[in-house]
Amino acid sequence: MSFDQLQAELEQRKAESLYRRRRVLEGAQGPEVQVDGRRYLAFCSNDYLSLANHPEVIAAMHAGAERFGVGGGASHLVNGHSTAHHALEEALAEFTGRERVLLFSTGYMANLGAINALLGKQDAIYQDRLNHASLLDAGLLSGARFQRYLHNDAGSLAQRLGGTAARRTLVVTDGVFSMDGDLADLPALSRVTREAGGWLMVDDAHGFGCLGRGGRGIVDHFGLGHDEVPVLVGTLGKAFGTAGAFVAGSETLIETLIQFARTYIYTTSMPPAVAWATLTSLELLEREDWRRERLTALIRRFRDGCEQLGLELMDSPTPIQPVLVGESDRAMAMSAALEEQGIFVTAIRPPTVPAGSARLRVTLCAEHTEEQVDRLLDGLDRARKAVA
Repeated sequence: MSFDQLQAELEQRKAESLYRRRRVLEGAQGPEVQVDGRRYLAFCSNDYLSLANHPEVIAAMHAGAERFGVGGGASHLVNGHSTAHHALEEALAEFTGRERVLLFSTGYMANLGAINALLGKQDAIYQDRLNHASLLDAGLLSGARFQRYLHNDAGSLAQRLGGTAARRTLVVTDGVFSMDGDLADLPALSRVTREAGGWLMVDDAHGFGCLGRGGRGIVDHFGLGHDEVPVLVGTLGKAFGTAGAFVAGSETLIETLIQFARTYIYTTSMPPAVAWATLTSLELLEREDWRRERLTALIRRFRDGCEQLGLELMDSPTPIQPVLVGESDRAMAMSAALEEQGIFVTAIRPPTVPAGSARLRVTLCAEHTEEQVDRLLDGLDRARKAVA
């Protein structure tokens, strides 16, 4: 067996400026990081509230490891569901205003597990065309009739929902779209879904912590509840600063997932120390409103600065602030020019985003300073001129 064909495909990807390579982070996340032996000012982390390296969260992780050990040891349904997991599920249920919560090891597993537990070949699923890959993959794997509606377009969704004869209908959207930073129009999507007799599922990976009262996410931001959004997914590796994910909903939903979600049943539970640390993250997230207030101020400063420079931004009120570049080779060149200035910003290219919409995905965190944002703006201006 020869791998020549695979190697040719890799070379083709390099030629199209689409080749990905890993970088080695040599310390903790933060506004300044050490990557591949060099110090950078970083604007490419999803640690929006700067909790991943918070001393209280680190102390809670240590305490959790001392009490529960390092590994989960078994699946939740065998002998791996610890006091730490249970306490976090109960705290997240209260936080989200849902009857129950179920923990998963990753956001990808939460989406795969939930969608495939709810749907089969007799059913239908409708997804925003810009949904995260985990949602799209889950829909395809479910075997349900799969359709994609125009981005954030409730009219397009309503048109596709009309006349469906499916046993169950599930509409799925990101809450905050990870590559554009814009918000799903949940009030309109919920109305259209309910009129068609379906359920709305929202993956609020990038909204929890940043939006809503006390960081309760996009559903709270729009003043909606369980009736409007019966299936709610969140991740813990972004604003919470730890790892893992959860599904929040009714008693019936969670019991259904426990019985039928294969990515929950057939995997070892997350390390209990991570769950224990996340309880502290949740407390800090709710208590320290200054983190969201700081983010709001930094977002405004960055957007105002980009407008003055004539840089094209996506329409985003969130810490995700994509600078639209266009072609992949130009995005890569601008990212490299920023690196030369000691600024680390990742270029996002197809197939992650549509062809012709390559961008620099700038993300802001609560511990960035105004001076650091100003340095980024100056760096972007220099990088643009360098590759003109």
